[in-house]
Amino acid sequence: MSTKNFYINRRNFLKSTTAAMALSSFGAYGLDLVYREKPLRVGLIGTGWYGKSDLFRLIQVTNVEVISLCDVDKHMLSAAAELVSTRQKSGKKPKTYTDYKKMLAQSELDIVLVGTPDHWHALQGIEAMKSGAHVYLQKPISVDVMEGEALVAASKKYNKVIQVGTQRKSTPHLIDAKKNIVDAGLLGKVSHVEMCCYYHMRDKKNRPTEPIPDFFDYDMWTGPAPMREFDGLPHRRWRAFMEYGNGIVGDMCVHMLDTVRWMLDLGWPKRISSTGGIYVQKDAKANITDTQNAIFEFEELECVWKHRSWGTPPDPEYPWAFKIFGEKGTLSGSVMQYDFVPVGDGKKIHKDVIYEREKYPEDVTEKDIELHAAPATRGHMLDFLSAIETGASPVANIQEGHISTASCILANMALALQRPLSYSQDKQLILNDPEATKILKRSYREGWQHPHS
Repeated sequence: MSTKNFYINRRNFLKSTTAAMALSSFGAYGLDLVYREKPLRVGLIGTGWYGKSDLFRLIQVTNVEVISLCDVDKHMLSAAAELVSTRQKSGKKPKTYTDYKKMLAQSELDIVLVGTPDHWHALQGIEAMKSGAHVYLQKPISVDVMEGEALVAASKKYNKVIQVGTQRKSTPHLIDAKKNIVDAGLLGKVSHVEMCCYYHMRDKKNRPTEPIPDFFDYDMWTGPAPMREFDGLPHRRWRAFMEYGNGIVGDMCVHMLDTVRWMLDLGWPKRISSTGGIYVQKDAKANITDTQNAIFEFEELECVWKHRSWGTPPDPEYPWAFKIFGEKGTLSGSVMQYDFVPVGDGKKIHKDVIYEREKYPEDVTEKDIELHAAPATRGHMLDFLSAIETGASPVANIQEGHISTASCILANMALALQRPLSYSQDKQLILNDPEATKILKRSYREGWQHPHS
């Protein structure tokens, strides 16, 4: 980015929703976060779609120097390095690595962003903190419950900030809904929540095996996960397999459950149950459920999750959403909007997502960007920076990320075991269920060590 464009973007920032959030949340100090004199040294592990998107939002809100990038796909890595050089102020191309441990050992980074597939989040997040960096960690934080416990422990041990990429907590219209609907008492007592995802996001293909290309290190990509046959580059397709994540519950429910818990100030569910399976899309290699329900029980409140990767949504306005039912009204919310409908003849309230296309024109031409999520991620990054500077807890701290992630993992465990589960974080076990407790920690592939001792 040229110096001229940098100052233009600085003026634009002062007019943006993100700037308003910075000023309202942090006062004049918010501008100190943005216009810091010394750049933060930043590294990114995982240079695919969302890794780059997170990095570019960070570049937009503060002074950074992207020192290093890591990916096991040399083609993706090289392209990312070129792109970053055009986006960062210095114009420099970051160093590139295919081994994240070498990157962390050689780079002396202030911040590491982790944008790899889910089965890598815990190991790489812990190693980044161990190297001295604060971490922006994509959700879900782990693929088993004990990985999450290891991350919580490591954050305390190394005294490092983790901001989890559950950026609904930094989404402007949802912040408004929490403040002016939930906290204002318009809902009254809440005793039922529905959450859903009806996107057709499950891979339906049955691909043949093929040779591994020389630019892609499939063994390292697989890492601690079980080794599957290679049937093409796994980028973004990996979500179809339980070997690498926790299905649509782990990918999409984690956002909505985390948002509802934040809005209603909820901790751990008392009990979690789930039903479902592969009912329709039986021909695909994908082994995640295409249909699933889960119930997260709290005190006098149940939060019900439903997903189908086929058919139509019951409410086309809210295909991936939450609906909070109170005695005085109902709040429906999604990444795109919210609606409050009161009981009786009261005033309905509607708000839409905020875009910042004009203020950040580079967003418009960015490949695969989620334009609706960009302001939220910018706000999330500012909150992360503030936590680093002040020592305060970020809005999406590792404990909250762990609760939301583990609850979704426990829903899948409850489905597999065909019974409800109650987890105790203090005891780190499933209450009255030794069999379930044994699978809180999954086996790693030979040569890899689980972070929870």
